[in-house]
Amino acid sequence: MEFFDRFAVPHPSPLIYASMVAIGLTLIAIVVGITYFKKWGYLWREWLTTVDHKRIGIMYMISALLMLFRGGADAVMMRLQTAVPDNTFLDAQHYNEVFTTHGVVMIFFMAMAFVIGLMNFVVPLQIGARDVAFPRLNAISFWLYFAGAMLFNISFVVGGSPDAGWTNYFPLAGTDYSESVGVNYYMWSLQISGIGTLMTGINFIVTILKMRAPGMKLMKMPMFTWSALITNVIIVFAFPVLTIALLMGTFDRQFGTHFFASTNGGMDMLWANLFWVWGHPEVYILILPAFGIYSEIISTFSQRNLYGYKSMVGSMVIISFLSFLVWVHHFFTMGHGAMVNSIFSITTMAIAVPTGIKIFNWLLTMWKGKIRFTVPMLYSLGFIPLFTIGGVTGVMLAIASADYQYHNTMFLVAHFHNVIIPGVVFAMLAGLTYWWPKMFGFMLNERIGKWGFWFLSIGFCFAFFPMYITGLDGQARRMYTYSEAAGFGPLNLLSFFGAGLMAIAFVLIVYNVYYSFRNAPRNVGQDPWNARSLEWATPNPVPEYNFAVTPVVNSSEAFWDSKKNGHTLFKDKITKIHMPNNSGLPIIMAGLFFILGFSFVFSIWVGVIIALLGILGTMAYRSFEIDHGHYIPEEEIKETENKYGGAK
Repeated sequence: MEFFDRFAVPHPSPLIYASMVAIGLTLIAIVVGITYFKKWGYLWREWLTTVDHKRIGIMYMISALLMLFRGGADAVMMRLQTAVPDNTFLDAQHYNEVFTTHGVVMIFFMAMAFVIGLMNFVVPLQIGARDVAFPRLNAISFWLYFAGAMLFNISFVVGGSPDAGWTNYFPLAGTDYSESVGVNYYMWSLQISGIGTLMTGINFIVTILKMRAPGMKLMKMPMFTWSALITNVIIVFAFPVLTIALLMGTFDRQFGTHFFASTNGGMDMLWANLFWVWGHPEVYILILPAFGIYSEIISTFSQRNLYGYKSMVGSMVIISFLSFLVWVHHFFTMGHGAMVNSIFSITTMAIAVPTGIKIFNWLLTMWKGKIRFTVPMLYSLGFIPLFTIGGVTGVMLAIASADYQYHNTMFLVAHFHNVIIPGVVFAMLAGLTYWWPKMFGFMLNERIGKWGFWFLSIGFCFAFFPMYITGLDGQARRMYTYSEAAGFGPLNLLSFFGAGLMAIAFVLIVYNVYYSFRNAPRNVGQDPWNARSLEWATPNPVPEYNFAVTPVVNSSEAFWDSKKNGHTLFKDKITKIHMPNNSGLPIIMAGLFFILGFSFVFSIWVGVIIALLGILGTMAYRSFEIDHGHYIPEEEIKETENKYGGAK
């Protein structure tokens, strides 16, 4: 019995027991369904072992959408708990666990995964490449992310979830205050997925710098590719800081060191500094790809070239530099002197300037344009005013003296979501809808998509704008209940209503996928949006090799020029194409990392040793493996191009 007690949830409740049953039934249903339809072989050959950047990108996005609903369920539970005074739906401990897992899932496993998924699918196509620089490393990156996400998500039903907040501040995250294994899950799941993200950063920097089509100089790259390049540079500089911080925290919790202790020479503020040295650039890791997505969409549906191309690139470079110089604004109230607070207040305000440049560039792109109000364009238009409000409240928070009033209140929660939801979630949905026909060969229904947009936008306003008011009135964030006398009840109930509208929006989005899959026509052509960049010069669906002939590029809108100005994209003849082979090693290695993380969480040292030996074994096997890839014959390429109508 002691063995099973070790893995028991320390604070069980009917919700957790229901989750256990739901997870068990879901897993059984998946296994039975795949077995019944005899799809195990297909899944292994075509998806689980793939190194195709397009399929890896789709798997990232599917995983991210699953995490969106997982984190969304947490959000609804929080809004329900605070909807009325003195609510007992969640107790204090479970509320702590719910808001911790909500933040971690949404930032690390939803938003990060989705932007990386879109980069995986789109960037090689935009630069005229046949794959990323290191296809197998790309597969390992995805499976490490997935292993980390699954490790974190089982914490809810095996051992207990982390409860120290998504920022995991010490000493609260130390063993004195967080005795259960929840924070261990936090440390190891983020460590494993973070290694995969760092690999992605290196991979895409090399891909973009070394694999662009002939003629595509840096200043001729599409804006989404520029945003991906700068984002991955930030990843390479920022993620090692998080890796070391997590390692130090793990040593504190599991090996008795005192890096972040408040005694024995430790410094708890060291964690806050290291976390936010990573954490604020992380905000721009999420938002810069979104800026790239909006740039592509606004240009396409305004039917104009992007206004101020060079200033857009320059502003992103400046943002990436300044993103590493603002981290202290996250703890203005923690005892720094006036000089330090003033310096970081100035740098925080300064970062609003290049962001504002982008807003004006998008507006001027639309000026005198022939705007088409498609679903992607609606999300892009909705983003501008909502994100601007979030930016203005960010400048308010940047004023160090005023931050003493705003900090740790619901005002800060409203600001953060006012930036992230229009800036990232809207961009996710806009980009997904925009590139959907390129991914799957049919378009999502516009009418249902517009209903989803309006429910999401209106629900967002109802959910988060009241928090500005309750925050200024003194409602603290992370407060699981309040008395009726506080007067927060009506506005919190309004927030819950808004969360309900947002939930309806996501139900509509899922229904749109189902409806469109059943009813949408498949003959949409390779360029249904009349787009401008190179990915739309490929057939639908995009073949394994992307381009039968490597394109030759003369501008940042090469495909548009080929349509309107007669520029010839494909000049060479079709010949055989070399492509990498699929491999099962990435998923096997990620499985071993999962075992390693789980064993470390519960200090099962035999499991740690076995997993480490397995990981080293797979690495050794790979180093001796002889795999020269394969060639796609010229005849097969011509047949595919004739069948799907490759670009001429």
